[in-house]
Amino acid sequence: MSGADTQVARRFTTRSGQDLFFTELGFGTAPLGNLYRPVDEKTAQDTLQAAWEIGSRYYDTAPLYGLGLSETRLNHFLRGRPRSEYVLSTKVGRLLRVCPPERRTGIGKFFDTPARQEVYDYSYDGVMRSVEDSFERLGIDRIDILYCHDVDVFTHGSQEASDRRIREFMDSGYQALVSLRDQGVIAAIGAGVNEWQVCERMAREGDFDLFLLAGRYTLLEQEALETFLPYCLEHGIGIVLGGPYNSGILATGPKPGAYYNYDPALPEILERVASIERVCSAHGVKLIEAALRFPLGHPAVVSVIPGAQTSQEVYRNAEIIRARIPSSLWSDLKSEGLLHPDAPVPT
Repeated sequence: MSGADTQVARRFTTRSGQDLFFTELGFGTAPLGNLYRPVDEKTAQDTLQAAWEIGSRYYDTAPLYGLGLSETRLNHFLRGRPRSEYVLSTKVGRLLRVCPPERRTGIGKFFDTPARQEVYDYSYDGVMRSVEDSFERLGIDRIDILYCHDVDVFTHGSQEASDRRIREFMDSGYQALVSLRDQGVIAAIGAGVNEWQVCERMAREGDFDLFLLAGRYTLLEQEALETFLPYCLEHGIGIVLGGPYNSGILATGPKPGAYYNYDPALPEILERVASIERVCSAHGVKLIEAALRFPLGHPAVVSVIPGAQTSQEVYRNAEIIRARIPSSLWSDLKSEGLLHPDAPVPT
């Protein structure tokens, strides 16, 4: 198995008129920033190579992931590969400052990373500096997509703090992204956040190409269908779907200790997932297979990016996404009230 022809490519036309080709299965590089456990360099490069071999040609990264480590690992991997053969996105909103090791960001979350401290900066100058730093770490001459990173309540702790960061970005940093797009430095702009409500607000205030939405349109959650996703379809906005397993439970099933949204799942979540899994089993489908395929049924979704820290996990994701799923599964989930009645489903 090799080459991009092992995956379906979805064409997306940006506001600037450029075509970007997303493979349905993209690759999110947060795990290669040593998220939750250290990954040695050989394992990281083998994992990236496996993603290339299964045909993934969309790679997403961010300065936060490993405090620059994810971007520098992509530098090594992408060097020498034809730039026209892949789509690359990174993010703005955080600058990395050198600090003593004991004061670095992410202790207990990111392991064996550079001694850097994140500084939130959504200003025009902060965005421009962030882009320059990412170019240096990545070692390439073109970034396709820049996302404003984490202006949500999940990251900043309150609606008031989120509102303040959104305003800071829209009043200043947003103009930097628009300028870079207008100059042709990047092809597309967007935001990468954990809440669809923030995406919708920004979509209505600005002129965005894409949103990277983490965990908020999944087999377990479809509230985004009420207003946000219809707005995206109407205005030609693409969605990259991160966290298709809701941080674990749609991959592991409702076992004791299963995680939902980065915390142990509450009883009502466990019960709902158990019901979904029961319907899947009746159709000979694994829960994880339905979870990875479901978001791609929506016409606004251009790619899903599950995480992987090893080549074995990459190959497993490729097997999962190729699983055949009968249409009767989706109709039965809807008839039992386990799936939004208006949810587009894969064919």
